[in-house]
Amino acid sequence: MSKRDTMRTPLARVRHLGSARTGTEHFWRQRVTSVAAIPLSIAGIVIVMSLLGRNHAAAVQILGSPLVAIVMLLFIVTSAYHMWLGMQVIIEDYVHDEQWKLTALMANTFFSFTVGLASFYAILKLSFGV
Repeated sequence: MSKRDTMRTPLARVRHLGSARTGTEHFWRQRVTSVAAIPLSIAGIVIVMSLLGRNHAAAVQILGSPLVAIVMLLFIVTSAYHMWLGMQVIIEDYVHDEQWKLTALMANTFFSFTVGLASFYAILKLSFGV
């Protein structure tokens, strides 16, 4: 038995409950992604507003430029990861049935990954003109 196991109660050992060491890491990841999302969201809004009233070819040209594509890819990755982290906290806090919680956490991961991947693919496709 390790030192960590001896510090836990017998019930905690049976339920595999340990210390909440990852809580601080999760907290900071949520805060870092929210701070990173501020300038990226502003840039995304500016980019989308610059597309208003333009035809398809002009929109493809703007979104296909390397700087715009990189900013949009960073926005997508940051937003999808932030969304995944935030929904995970909500699910863990408010879904009490373990089966529903596991299902909701898996659905959250699948949804966040799918939205992020589809958006990432769309920007790459525009950027490389494939």
